[in-house]
Amino acid sequence: MIEIVLLGTGSPLPDAERAGPATLVRAGGVDLLIDAGRGVLMRAAALGVGAGQFGAVLLTHLHSDHITDLNDVVTSRWITSFESSPLPIVGPPQTAEVVDAMLAALSPDVGYRLAHHADLTWEPPVDVTEVMDGPAFARGAVTVTAGPTDHRPVEPSIGFRIEHEGTVVVVAGDTVPCESLDRLCDGADALVHTAIRKDVIAQLPVPRLQDVMDYHSSVEEAAQTASRAGVGTLVLTHYVPAFPPGGGDDWRELAAAHFGGRVELGDDLHTVQVG
Repeated sequence: MIEIVLLGTGSPLPDAERAGPATLVRAGGVDLLIDAGRGVLMRAAALGVGAGQFGAVLLTHLHSDHITDLNDVVTSRWITSFESSPLPIVGPPQTAEVVDAMLAALSPDVGYRLAHHADLTWEPPVDVTEVMDGPAFARGAVTVTAGPTDHRPVEPSIGFRIEHEGTVVVVAGDTVPCESLDRLCDGADALVHTAIRKDVIAQLPVPRLQDVMDYHSSVEEAAQTASRAGVGTLVLTHYVPAFPPGGGDDWRELAAAHFGGRVELGDDLHTVQVG
């Protein structure tokens, strides 16, 4: 069995009800954090999960809303877990550059804490792997494979295929439909896919909002991707514009018109089990 928890279902727009994009996939005793949007550790705390429990952080791309709180994850793990082994961070090319810059920005804080705590004798340990296509991470019986997606002009971007004892979950970051995503999703038990309401956004006379339509999938397009790949369950997240807490029935109906499997969506901490 694999458990999917939507830690943050929001977007770049601050939302009192929704944290930024982040998904927790729990498989074989390993907790994988996919993206680290605004408020991710607060949502994880609601599950009783601390930063020290993440087996790895997997980044789909380097848009600010997906990495806003990566620094919080790294720092909190360092100062609260007494764990000196590196935190695996896996992402597309340029991830190492971003992490190095983040650690440089944290250097004053690191110096303060090393000077203050006698039992803290190491700097925040991270192990960055950059990948586009192929094996990305493995621990025990859990394996993660990366594959390219299409979020241009944000490139590169990737999705992750997580497998454990015959159960498969794919987490796609922001992307439009593409053949490489179809391949990554082929036969998966569940697909976690970001989605937007293009029909609603098209009515908003704000060019910067309308721009998001050309590099995100609509609800219908995400459903069609799941259908083509023979996925069992479609899990929608990253709602733009977000529906009110407890809502989303209209989103579910739009997806169901194009996908015959189970459709899941909801508020932060919505949990789905597959396998």
